Amino acid sequence: MLTFETINELTLKVTCSGSDVLISKAGAFIGGESYGGKNYKFEKLLLGPQNNFAQAALGSLIRRATGENLPLMKVTMSGNSVTYYANYGQHVLVYKLAMGEVISVESENILAFSQECKYDVRFIGVGVMSQKGLATSTLTGNGNNSYVAILSDGNPIVLSNLSNQNTLCADPDAVICWMSQHGYGDPQIKTDLSWKNLIGQHSGESYSFEWPGNQPVTVLIQPSERKGGIRVGID
Repeated sequence: MLTFETINELTLKVTCSGSDVLISKAGAFIGGESYGGKNYKFEKLLLGPQNNFAQAALGSLIRRATGENLPLMKVTMSGNSVTYYANYGQHVLVYKLAMGEVISVESENILAFSQECKYDVRFIGVGVMSQKGLATSTLTGNGNNSYVAILSDGNPIVLSNLSNQNTLCADPDAVICWMSQHGYGDPQIKTDLSWKNLIGQHSGESYSFEWPGNQPVTVLIQPSERKGGIRVGID
């Protein structure tokens, strides 16, 4: 059985009792300890974490085609151990998914997850507007120990309309993930394009993700924007 927790906000600590398997970003391991010798090993996943070869191959093809490709490795643990994972000093957030609960997350923001999480890539159909918007990675709780560790470039903020039914709006290049109580909770794409975009006088905020008040959702946003979206102008 695995347990996730954060250390000093920047490191994931994974405690294994007995034998288990962890899926993590390739190369994210930074240290570990175990009694009586090292009892864990690493193996790069060439296709994906799915047990079925056909599903893994199809998933790999979809990830590469949509830009959601994530180099993953499998950590096989054959005894009690504690291992640590990090990624270039980014902040680490730990979340435990309930059975059937889904989190939609950018692939580059995934640090690790337990094998009880079902990993998939799903189209949301707004890729015309954002390089990161065509598809999103999803992790679904499929057991009592469905842990996921998420990366944030800086301390994130949380937007939620679960109690107030507010409309939520966010820059797609700053969104880490979102969670909904009803289905996937995918956002709507909103644009604010005009003739100024054609002459290079755009505001830099020409498109956004929006969740209406009747769509209960929780959104995590990082204080840093990816290089994405479209830039239209005339020199």
